Amino acid sequence: MINLESVSLKPSKSAQLRRMLDSPHLEFIMEAHNGISARIVEEAGFHGIWASGLSLSAQFGVRDNNEASWTQVVEMLEFMSDVTRIPILLDGDTGYGNFNNLRRLVKKIEQRGIAGVCIEDKLFPKTNSFIAGERQNLADIEEFCGKIKAGKDSQSDRDFCVVARVEALIAGWDLREALLRAEAYRAAGADAILIHSKLSRPDQILAFAAEWAGRAPLVIVPTKYYSTPADVYRQAGISAVIWANHMLRAAVAAMQSAACAIHEIETPVYVEDRIAPVEEIFRLQGAEELSAAERRYAVSGRSRTRGVILAATRGDALYGLTATRPKVMLPIGGKPILRRLVEELKKQAVNEITVVAGYRAEAIETAGISLVLNPDYQDSGELASLSRAESCFGDDTVILYGDLLFRNYILRDLLDSDAGIVVVVDSADTHASAGSASDYAYCTEPDSRSLLSEDAYLERITADPPPGARLPSGRWIGMWRAQGEGCRALKKGLADLRARADFSRLNTPDLLNHLVSSGHEVRVLYIHGHWLDVNTLDDLDRAGSFAEGRH
Repeated sequence: MINLESVSLKPSKSAQLRRMLDSPHLEFIMEAHNGISARIVEEAGFHGIWASGLSLSAQFGVRDNNEASWTQVVEMLEFMSDVTRIPILLDGDTGYGNFNNLRRLVKKIEQRGIAGVCIEDKLFPKTNSFIAGERQNLADIEEFCGKIKAGKDSQSDRDFCVVARVEALIAGWDLREALLRAEAYRAAGADAILIHSKLSRPDQILAFAAEWAGRAPLVIVPTKYYSTPADVYRQAGISAVIWANHMLRAAVAAMQSAACAIHEIETPVYVEDRIAPVEEIFRLQGAEELSAAERRYAVSGRSRTRGVILAATRGDALYGLTATRPKVMLPIGGKPILRRLVEELKKQAVNEITVVAGYRAEAIETAGISLVLNPDYQDSGELASLSRAESCFGDDTVILYGDLLFRNYILRDLLDSDAGIVVVVDSADTHASAGSASDYAYCTEPDSRSLLSEDAYLERITADPPPGARLPSGRWIGMWRAQGEGCRALKKGLADLRARADFSRLNTPDLLNHLVSSGHEVRVLYIHGHWLDVNTLDDLDRAGSFAEGRH
């Protein structure tokens, strides 16, 4: 049981961003523009990501003039958020329109786990601040304050942050105008102020910070004055520094260098040692996590699981119905039993299916299978048929009797098992009697029908329980699976039994009992009904009801 008191819950992304802005320590936020760059930023140790408008538009190959729609930006943000655990602050330009556009933007990015948005007091559509910045018009102060209020009123997460970006210094206004705007935006509800400058020295920023005097968290973007030591920002009371486009610029330089070199020398041989190996790309994409998930949930395992259906017998008890076809081709609800089996396997991505036929093999007409013949079907048992399919086993094999009908969850649960060998046992059928033709299973634990019950293992399967023996744990239904070491044990068990003089008369329970007596664990998957096999005319009648969902 999980001790909830010992579980340390990581704060939400928006709460992380708010803590960064309110921290007495200088924080650093790095730009990212897609999923892989966001993951790299997090791995580098940064505590926050700047989803730069310049970089996002550039990775689309368009200008930073709102040429990429806000829905395209939000779609990329979703990828970035999905692969990271640190907060993302969106460079929201002017909010992509008026107050109403910003309200919808806030709702949509909150839904994708984005921690905050920064909006700038320019007019829509915006132009990048470093392109003719002094000729750009600024928004009316009251109008921009209304936009801030609309954004704050629209958020559902109390920690979501709206950062107001003051462009007055970029646009050629003086310090007084910048302070006037910043104070108005703070009063309107902005959680932090971003003050921007295009000078190569931090003089304007430091002067603003001195006058601002910590009235609200202060964020800067030292794109031009990048050589200033970080301690200068600390002493000035700056809350956070955004490195706004360095990931994009680094990637562009590296890609240009690689492309030119490969084009010039017509081979990547001299570039390979200077670029990331393909394995690193796989790692950043989370390939190992997918592999682990496949191992846990058997997704990839299912795609490689093979099926073997034993279908060599006629079905003598069904009289004239099998005069010209084997039992597995009898129609149930208009569809042959074998086709139903094949469809159930394929639903669970078991696509490589081998059918071992014998009697009237020419009558088997089901697509999507490989047919193997047991010419001695009349004088041999199930293991002789199974041996004919041994070359088709692979490393994960489901083996079924050909006359089975079952609800699909039984096969699904069998494929979800991580056991090397697992058999399906119906705990609803425990009334064995002498002379019974059923294969009754004795197991280490009864079926408690509890999710927390201990694993049960097969002790033996028998059709003739000894007098005075305890009730069996259930009936083996004729479905089992071997994978990995279990599949190798299956092959070894077949080899052992082939050395016996009576091998031709042995059936599958003999093999399972041999595996148990040889020390191999055979786990039990308990079910409680929801299946049947077709041996008699009465079974055939019940099968029709079963196929229609009435049994």
